[in-house]
Amino acid sequence: MKILIAPDKFKGTLNAREVAENIAKGLLDVLPNAQIEIVPMADGGEGTAEAICDARGCSWFDCEAHDPLGRAIEARYGWVDREKLAVMEMSEAAGMRRLSENELDPVRATTFGVGEMILDASKRGANEIIIGLGGSATNDGGFGMARALGFRFEFEPKHEQQQLQLRIIDFVELKAIRRPTDLVVPTIIAAVDVNNPLLGKNGATRVFGPQKGASKSDLDNLEGALSRFADVAATEFECDYRNEAGAGAAGGLGFGLLTFCGATIQPGFEVVAEAVGLEAKVKDADLVITGEGSLDRQTLEGKTPAGVAGLARKLGKPVFAIVGRASKDREVREVFDGIYQNARLGMSQQENMKRAAEFLRENARDLAETFSL
Repeated sequence: MKILIAPDKFKGTLNAREVAENIAKGLLDVLPNAQIEIVPMADGGEGTAEAICDARGCSWFDCEAHDPLGRAIEARYGWVDREKLAVMEMSEAAGMRRLSENELDPVRATTFGVGEMILDASKRGANEIIIGLGGSATNDGGFGMARALGFRFEFEPKHEQQQLQLRIIDFVELKAIRRPTDLVVPTIIAAVDVNNPLLGKNGATRVFGPQKGASKSDLDNLEGALSRFADVAATEFECDYRNEAGAGAAGGLGFGLLTFCGATIQPGFEVVAEAVGLEAKVKDADLVITGEGSLDRQTLEGKTPAGVAGLARKLGKPVFAIVGRASKDREVREVFDGIYQNARLGMSQQENMKRAAEFLRENARDLAETFSL
């Protein structure tokens, strides 16, 4: 039996490879002769660069950059030399993981470090950059990134100030944007795991701002600033991407990449699946197993398990999910031939996460038993 294991990470617990390896161990306890292939997956969120580089054989480079609050850091990205392809994640420079909980501040947080990573890859000779847009601490519409790339922003006189002091809420007084004369960026593919536009009730600020520390007044100020930012950008560049699906990803970085870099936004799962050759691997398997930390309605919106299941269904392969926890939603459950979850009655989430590897192996053994019979 040929078994393909293609899960996403269990956030805060195990990365995608660790998830897959523990599932494989459980399967082999019962099916020692099974041929198992492991393909760690992602969908544009954190882990995207690792998933692609795991399959493509990247080298890793560090570059000087700045975190969301402007502190100097070293940011890492993958490099496939034969293709001159850079693979990176915005969260490496501008992610919530760079900040402690009491440092979250979407009014101050900037994507400047993302622009520095793009510049570094460009100077290295990149023909293409794939960038995952998950896990952001920012809500600046890509302003910081654009500033790092050399774009300059002009304000009404009372708000004239040095560039390093600019905040996104000051953009209510923005009057012009000036592009650098010598900027050349490679083809950029922005891999997203959400379809939100830049503005409105489903936009970057209203949906994701609160989890980044935005207060009610912050939300109103940020929404107004991003609206003005989009208005001026549309006038200056004669293009308007505010309503594009994914423009609101990573606090509006999707919008910024479209506007300032001519990027293409693609569903993250599709980007990763193509990069790792997932369809061919599914076609060659007899059984497919996927998973993630939480299986729920959001899973159906382009997340890894739904994408893997879709390919399996298309190719007539049985597909199972081994997950941290699963909702009882019928539409979610109908996607898979079976779902096994780590969640145990009476056990705290903290304890469950601590024992995730153990429970993955246990669930894999239970699944394997059904085939050994």
